[in-house]
Amino acid sequence: MAARIRACRICRDAPQATPLPHEPRPVLRVSTTARLLVASQAPGTKVHATGLSFNDASGDRLRDWMGVSREVFYDEAKVAIVPMGFCFPGQGPDKSDLPPRRECREAWHDPLLGLLPQLECILAIGRYAQTYHFARAGRALPRNVTVDDTVRRWAELAGAKPRIIPLPHPSWRNTGWLRRNPWFESELLPRLRAEVARALG
Repeated sequence: MAARIRACRICRDAPQATPLPHEPRPVLRVSTTARLLVASQAPGTKVHATGLSFNDASGDRLRDWMGVSREVFYDEAKVAIVPMGFCFPGQGPDKSDLPPRRECREAWHDPLLGLLPQLECILAIGRYAQTYHFARAGRALPRNVTVDDTVRRWAELAGAKPRIIPLPHPSWRNTGWLRRNPWFESELLPRLRAEVARALG
């Protein structure tokens, strides 16, 4: 299925709204052995250019949060990376990235994740991933919940298999939030690293 997703052109050829403004380049990493899933939002410009998930400063910060090296992070046998939008969605007037395309989730996510029952831990990064993965696990979040609220409630929301750890995006844009919330580093990151280590086995 990964090959079919990488060949997908729905958002350009049969979009639900405005067509993707550039050539699609779906980016994901999956295997039937990975027990850890990084569920992100959508590729940014650098990832779109290189075709490698989290190949940017956000990826450096995420790997630091997880306590893993690039080598481990990019070992598909251990870590799956499935964004809610497989292609870079383009940018808005303020130069911020647009939301992930709905076409990806509706066409691919349920069947793809149905082929990955071995997943034990999901790192749900950002609102789109959190909304989808908690609902899929039968633990739907309230409609008006914010990423801030969800991340603050990580301990009560994580649940059993699959464990779902909600995270803010590791973008530089969230540096201010991280400074205002020191509990994230002191309380959540040690637990996150323990969960990652357990899933990596």
